[in-house]
Amino acid sequence: MITNFTDRDVPDQAGKTVLVTGANTGIGYQTALVLARQGARVLLGCRNRDKCQAAIDSIRALHPDADLDPLALDLGDLSSVRQAAATLLDTEPHLDVLVNNAGVMVPPRTLTTDGFELQLGVNHLGPFALTGLLLPLLRQTTGARIVNTSSNGHRMGEPDFDDLTAEHSYRPLKRYGASKLANLLHTYELDRRFRAQDIPIVSAACHPGGTDTDLSRHVSPLLIAVIRPLAGWFLNQPPQGAWPTLAAATHPDVHGGQYFGPGWFELSGPATQVDSNARSKDPALARRLWDVSAELTGVDPGV
Repeated sequence: MITNFTDRDVPDQAGKTVLVTGANTGIGYQTALVLARQGARVLLGCRNRDKCQAAIDSIRALHPDADLDPLALDLGDLSSVRQAAATLLDTEPHLDVLVNNAGVMVPPRTLTTDGFELQLGVNHLGPFALTGLLLPLLRQTTGARIVNTSSNGHRMGEPDFDDLTAEHSYRPLKRYGASKLANLLHTYELDRRFRAQDIPIVSAACHPGGTDTDLSRHVSPLLIAVIRPLAGWFLNQPPQGAWPTLAAATHPDVHGGQYFGPGWFELSGPATQVDSNARSKDPALARRLWDVSAELTGVDPGV
């Protein structure tokens, strides 16, 4: 069992190409930084070009030889997802790891470009489409991995198939939980399908525990004012919050269907293998979500 994993345990990544979505800030940035430090070619999938370039400049200031490239990617716009995938299929000979990191948390009710509730669209449907479109590149790469970022919030999640756009009811935290549950359902369903077809791609998941990042920008300022002074006692900072992602993406003993999070009550500390709730492992629910996701995105992953 993988335990006590930190960035110091990341093995040499020379020769590997990794796409990290949402790599301009927070956990995504820290993941890109460490992977670049360890020699990987890192593609930073970002919505904002200027912020992406600032992240690249920041990493190169620390590691001048870092192999980094920006990739224009807005997970809330399926046309952007398709263009990003097409770019990679045309330009990259292989893709060793896809880290689906980017996400949003508890915003006011908002719709994506394609009319999806924002958290479902950005946290699940965009990554579902991106993963499906990039499967041909991943399948031709020996030892490829897909890492989906979930959350402890998955435990309060339940898909509302009758109101996916939240027209009738919008409780931000409940919708966030549903999107994070969807990340795990997607991860485990990918793993089941890969195993059934002897496809040698690892599908794993991670969560950062309690981490003080920009993801909390929509949380009540009063709540943040109360929590932030205590953060050093029980929350990770972004470098530590990236440890579960790095474990899932790089540890040589990772297998499909594994899930990683912080070791201390799944809130903070070095990464370890953790477990998710029973709902996340429901094959029937996963198949239903898969079919709905394929219909909504127009992407059939072909597995």
